[in-house]
Amino acid sequence: MVTVLVAATVGLHHISHGEAIPLWKPLATLPMQLGTWRGVDVPLEPRIIKAVAVTDYVSRAYRNAASPSVILYVGYYKSQRTGELIHSPKNCLPGAGWEPISANYVALRGLDGRAAKVNEYLIENGLQRQLVLYWYQSHGRIVASEYWGKIYLVEDALRLNRTDAALVRISTSVVRGHEQEAAQRAQAFAQVFLTGATDLLPN
Repeated sequence: MVTVLVAATVGLHHISHGEAIPLWKPLATLPMQLGTWRGVDVPLEPRIIKAVAVTDYVSRAYRNAASPSVILYVGYYKSQRTGELIHSPKNCLPGAGWEPISANYVALRGLDGRAAKVNEYLIENGLQRQLVLYWYQSHGRIVASEYWGKIYLVEDALRLNRTDAALVRISTSVVRGHEQEAAQRAQAFAQVFLTGATDLLPN
């Protein structure tokens, strides 16, 4: 799989460049109210925006009356042909001091019935724990695997002349011994998000 991943990344730079595809609407237009969840913006620091080289992003804390907050981050890249590739949380989280405790795939289903398999990570930094869901989204496709994400990237560059895509990450704090409660909270929000953001992300 590593060989396939490297070959796909190298091959991407030899494919003729197409016009970058802008979003239909800025990510900031994502509703502040998603179901019973209300959001407040949590802007990223300029140095972080520069480091991830994202085209557009939204970072918010969403909360409903019955639950602690979840943090939503969506980063959109209009083109990944010039080295501005999506930064995988699998690499970024350890760099920020977070170490994985467990890693799984979970199946989600949006309120509209749409099914998706996404990554679920339990991570730890000192005494803090978080539950993280993340996936890659482009052209009507939701992908958990970094390897398949790269393969689809090259396929879409050849077939559609497009390399635009988005990373979606949802995280929430974990009280030790209540990991399942945090997982249910993150998954419940993700299901609402999958429906509410349908018209924003690349199709």
